[in-house]
Amino acid sequence: MPAGSANEQRFTVPSDSVLRHRLTALQYQVTREDGTEPAYDNAYWNNYAPGIYVDVISGAPLFSSIDKYDSDTGWPSFTRPLEPDHIVVGVEQRYFFNVFREVRTKLSDAHLGHVHEDGPPPTGLRYCLNSAALRFIPLAELEKEGYEEYLELFK
Repeated sequence: MPAGSANEQRFTVPSDSVLRHRLTALQYQVTREDGTEPAYDNAYWNNYAPGIYVDVISGAPLFSSIDKYDSDTGWPSFTRPLEPDHIVVGVEQRYFFNVFREVRTKLSDAHLGHVHEDGPPPTGLRYCLNSAALRFIPLAELEKEGYEEYLELFK
């Protein structure tokens, strides 16, 4: 779906009190308090089923399994966003020899993780994300969940 389309209006951000009840403690800590979940102990680090990953808060589409790869970090990693206009990349930070920037969702301002410049082709980027900030929609469920515009990606 092109960013800004009429369908984008279906994505909403609940109030903080609703989020505190809807999200798990870990999901809230990651998305609202800029937390990080444990490596290799999260839902999607080794999920390679076809589908898309959406913002756990708003449902906005963010990443696709097509661009997911094993980064040997224990977190789900992607080479590029599915909808670049749905994310915001923060300022560059350096930690020892690693360069990274924080990745947040544009609509809900949820902390997703970080993007590093050590990824594989074609982008050379590694979007290293927290599973707790994402919800996976399997290919077989895309239409039922209202994401039918992404079915074409998997043909």
